[in-house]
Amino acid sequence: MSIGGAAGVAGMFSKAARRQERFGTLSEALAGCLRLLAAALVAFVLAWPAAAPRAASGPWASGETMRARLLAATDAAGSDREIRAGLQVSMADGWDTYWRSPGDAGAAPAVDWSGSANVAAVDWRWPAPTRFTLFGLETFGYLDEVVFPLTVRPERPGEPVALQGRLDILVCSTVCVPKSLALSLDLPAGTAAVDPEAANLIARHDAQVPDDGSRSGLAVDGVAAVPGNPAALEVRLSSRQPLSAPDVIVESERWTFGKPEFSFGPDRGTATAVLPVTSGPDAVGMPGTGVTVTVLDGPRAAETRGTVAAGAARAGAWGSLLPFLGVALLGGLVLNLMPCVLPVLSLKLMAALRHQGQARRQVRLDFLATAAGVVASMLALGGALAALKAAGIAVGWGMQFQQPVFLVAMAAALTVFAASLAGLLEIPLPSRLATAMGRAGGDGLAGSFAAGAFTTVLATPCSAPFVGTAVGFALARGPAEILAIFGALGVGLATPHLLGAAFPGLVRLLPRPGQWMIALRRVLAVALAGTAAWLLAVLAAQTSWEAAVAVAVALAVLAGALVLRPRIGPPAAAAVVVLALAGAGAAPVVLRAAPPSAAATAWAPFDEAALRRLVAEGRVVLVDVTADWCANCKVNDALVLEWPEVAVALAGPGVVAMRADWTRPDARISDYLARNDRFGIPFNAVYGPGAPRGILLSEVLTREAVLDALRRARGADLVSPR
Repeated sequence: MSIGGAAGVAGMFSKAARRQERFGTLSEALAGCLRLLAAALVAFVLAWPAAAPRAASGPWASGETMRARLLAATDAAGSDREIRAGLQVSMADGWDTYWRSPGDAGAAPAVDWSGSANVAAVDWRWPAPTRFTLFGLETFGYLDEVVFPLTVRPERPGEPVALQGRLDILVCSTVCVPKSLALSLDLPAGTAAVDPEAANLIARHDAQVPDDGSRSGLAVDGVAAVPGNPAALEVRLSSRQPLSAPDVIVESERWTFGKPEFSFGPDRGTATAVLPVTSGPDAVGMPGTGVTVTVLDGPRAAETRGTVAAGAARAGAWGSLLPFLGVALLGGLVLNLMPCVLPVLSLKLMAALRHQGQARRQVRLDFLATAAGVVASMLALGGALAALKAAGIAVGWGMQFQQPVFLVAMAAALTVFAASLAGLLEIPLPSRLATAMGRAGGDGLAGSFAAGAFTTVLATPCSAPFVGTAVGFALARGPAEILAIFGALGVGLATPHLLGAAFPGLVRLLPRPGQWMIALRRVLAVALAGTAAWLLAVLAAQTSWEAAVAVAVALAVLAGALVLRPRIGPPAAAAVVVLALAGAGAAPVVLRAAPPSAAATAWAPFDEAALRRLVAEGRVVLVDVTADWCANCKVNDALVLEWPEVAVALAGPGVVAMRADWTRPDARISDYLARNDRFGIPFNAVYGPGAPRGILLSEVLTREAVLDALRRARGADLVSPR
């Protein structure tokens, strides 16, 4: 090839190279433009105002061992009248919280929704719980995590909903920790889109809420009370498929029940659960009351509201009465030594002195008549209480001292007796009482009978050791048991008179009548007058001091009319007595004052709901049920509860002293006593983490017993029940 040809070829390659170079430069420029355009587009998109994301859950509210938040199945309020929601509680490993009925210990979660906006109501549903058994205590709750399904009803559907709540919850492991957390969930207005994750979580726990049996196939065929010692509740079950591992939880306002024992039918399609009664009155009073029965069997759960029927008593149920008859006998005997009986010992002493110089047969008859008066009046009291109980009225030992009319009548009788003992009335004791009963004639058998009856009635404010146990057993049962127990109490109280009848020669050991008897009669008159003054002080606490003073003036007029009867004549004296009694009876009604404040500096007023809450928070609570007419209560106060060492312990950190004043009738206190199988006072119990059911103390307190109960209730060496 010639040089020219070669040059031409080289020129062509050179042009091609230049074209290629220009093309590459153009491509690079175009790519750069595209990159700039993409960056600008991204920046434009990022700079565009974006709508806030719509969430179906609120923020977590956290504590040391748990956290909680609100969920909704949709991300907006929508236009429906109901919004499906849930409260999610997530706890650390090994921690749990409680069901709506926590059992022997604990406290159910609760939420205050008052801070919400556009919320008319929030319905709370409870998934089926798990039973925890620890140290003999039965509790019900949830381990690790639970979602409580909620139904939120907006006031104005279609508008935004702001759900605000304050959750109070108790979580437990080896210790129990109360928490209070603020919860919130805002749902904007607009079309509601389902949040699959939240909706599935709520639906999964909603499926665990007990149904009415239609879905689960579980049914309660009957509930019956079974009297006995211990009493029990019998629940009959049936199931569409064989029962595998059933459990039964029974909720009642007055009774609590232990873990059930099951007996199954041949195909396990039926079963009978027997739950022992762990607290509350006897099962005799259970028929006709309402209970809620929750049946669990694996993932299945059903809930039934029913009425308890009367069941057949198990073998030996009536045999359980025999030990309590012995307790009643012993209680009646000890009752002779109680402080509130001491003022009426003058009646017994004067009755014994009257027997000197009489024939052995007459002495024996007089003692037997007095004992008969004691037993008869005790049986009459038992019959009256049985009738009141059958009429649905709350009953209790010494409850007559809550009635102003009874106090006025007793004070009037004591005033007459005191005047007679002082020698102002020339009527031998107790002829006046016998005359009032329709049998005049001095020191006859009617007078001895009346002395026994009057002594018994005046002694009933006392609750001696064993008396409370016996009366509690009796009043929780039927009329026959009540009369049997009260008859045994009467025999125990009449034991000194029965001994006098058995050994009438003992009367000869008493000093011979002489001048000393006049001085003794005056001393005994002062004792009876002091008893009347005490009754007026009780009346003042129930009504007012003005009423008590007015009654005292009326009784003084009554005594004056009887003393001056020979001078003014029987008709005038009778008219004055009638007017004085009418004025004394009207004074408590006319001069009744407003009830005084129940709270004192050192004592909190009785509140059973607050008691449960305080124990759930780990506090120790001493409950003192007292009354102004209860002399034993005053002795316990002076010698034990107000003693410096005990007072310091009750004022210590974590201890609450709670007082229930039963001076006036109070259904809350009567029910509380009945749930503890007590129907009289004094009553003292100590509650705490170590004793959630309470440690019941004796009617006669000791400082050592109170301090020991406070220590045991604190439960520092126990693992808290779940």
